[in-house]
Amino acid sequence: MAGPPPPPPPPEPVPAPGTLVVGVGAGRGVPVDEVLGLVRAVLREAGQPERGVGALATVDAKAGEPGVVAAASALGVPLLTYPAAELAQVAVPHPAGVVLAAVGTPSVAEAAALAAGGRLLVPKRRSSPEDRPARATCALASVPARLLPEGNRVTEGDRVTEETA
Repeated sequence: MAGPPPPPPPPEPVPAPGTLVVGVGAGRGVPVDEVLGLVRAVLREAGQPERGVGALATVDAKAGEPGVVAAASALGVPLLTYPAAELAQVAVPHPAGVVLAAVGTPSVAEAAALAAGGRLLVPKRRSSPEDRPARATCALASVPARLLPEGNRVTEGDRVTEETA
């Protein structure tokens, strides 16, 4: 006689609000709508709500990119930036030589998402505007809340460096 069926496996843990980091790569002049559209598509792909986002993150060279800064503002989260040399040390699944040549790191979106020590939920995705080449990439990582925020914090183009544990 068989016993009761085994219990189902536990569900994949859902990140707590504010513990997702969206790494963003961007070309010069990227529109905020392109960045926000891609971020929202990646969140949908991962089955995560916007309220789960704790920060957008990118390379220092993009700290003043208006479309990226405005996207962080629209989501109500800080924009964290990292030096290219620091991002270059982060292991990523999709490094790109063209990105290395342009900004000094083989990855911006994935490396920035993972820089705080998280787990990659969605690898690099590229925006897909109909009328021109893509100017945004993003990746999504789940990061322990105690690790946020880290890096340099940017608000509406003004850089504030903040060290936290």
